[in-house]
Amino acid sequence: MTGPGRRGSPRPHDPLPDLFEPAGGPAPVRRRAAAPGEAPDTALTISGLVRTAQEVIEGAFFPLWIRGEVTDFKRHRSGHWYFCLRDEKSLVRCVVWSRDQFRMPAPPDDGMQIVAFGRLTVYPARGEMQFTVARLDAVGDGLWRKALDASIARLTAEGLLAPERRRPLPRMPRRIAVVTSLDGAALRDIVAVVRRRCPIVQIVVCGARVQGDGAPRELARAIERVGRWGKADVVIIGRGGGSREDLWAFNDEGVARAVAACPIPTISAVGHEVDVSLTDLVADLRAPTPSAAAEAAVPVLAELRAGLDAASESLRRALARRATLARRDLELHHKRLTTSALRTVECRRAKWERAAGRLHALSPLAVLGRGYAIARGEDGRTLSDSRAFAPGLRFRLMLRDGEVSARTDAVDPAATSEASADGAPS
Repeated sequence: MTGPGRRGSPRPHDPLPDLFEPAGGPAPVRRRAAAPGEAPDTALTISGLVRTAQEVIEGAFFPLWIRGEVTDFKRHRSGHWYFCLRDEKSLVRCVVWSRDQFRMPAPPDDGMQIVAFGRLTVYPARGEMQFTVARLDAVGDGLWRKALDASIARLTAEGLLAPERRRPLPRMPRRIAVVTSLDGAALRDIVAVVRRRCPIVQIVVCGARVQGDGAPRELARAIERVGRWGKADVVIIGRGGGSREDLWAFNDEGVARAVAACPIPTISAVGHEVDVSLTDLVADLRAPTPSAAAEAAVPVLAELRAGLDAASESLRRALARRATLARRDLELHHKRLTTSALRTVECRRAKWERAAGRLHALSPLAVLGRGYAIARGEDGRTLSDSRAFAPGLRFRLMLRDGEVSARTDAVDPAATSEASADGAPS
């Protein structure tokens, strides 16, 4: 600036004069010291200039949202993302540091329209203005859908979404594990439903954050911990409703893989009925809400008892009918067996009588009954021919009603057996 009475403007390298005229006449000119960059001897360094510009720009612009088309996207080997956002007239360079990428579902594609939240700054190494992005989203569902589709494709290729992988839930679980936030409404709803339907079922809670930084990691660890414990009959994983960003932890591929690897049957209950997550796709059962998950996990105890009573009564009646039929069958069989046994006894008796008759006809006693006698020596041997006799031999004659002692007077071999038997006892 120029003081009153002076024409023109100071030369570029002249310090600006600090002039004033007090009342009573002109005052002597007093010069102030040159500010940085106002004179050659106070020239700024390049880094100082960039640092000053950085302070000015960062101080003038608070964090804000900007909109534009992605171009020249690059993923650096360090993990950082570099790209530009442009519109019809201008372009600004952008960076997403790797530490901030957990907030973003997927990297943007060239040509995608996005909105980005961050801070305008200056990159000191090049002195270039750039926009440091902390959050970004595509216009519509672009980034979220891209990330979800990529995860679905990978899990499908591995067979983790196949329907035949889904296991049936136990009909009467003794213990339910719940993986959710300890202070969320989902846990209260699950506990209330289980207590109302089947109060004898035990509930074990494995707490984890369900949204925000670190939520996917905590959820995966909690699911793995329940699986290693192995004492639950079914696991419910979920949370109540929320925005897409709030529910995104359940679209994390690590969480989905933990659910798929869990050795215990799983129920996914994320958000409301319209919300479908990656966890829903890999779980054994997808429930529309946490309350519905609890209803699917446990039966109504009163209904179960009524069913058992009805089954017991039905079984008792069936057994009674079976016993009656068995008794009738037994009586029919008894009559048949009795008749058959009597016929068998009669047949065998007749056979025995015929055999006994034949034996009796062949018996020596029967011969004696017809008037014959049997000669036996004193030693008991049967004397059956004339050569067994000798004169003076004593023997006994067995008759039909007793024995007679006898002695041989003479032996006539030529005589008939009937004549030789007429010897008189001595």
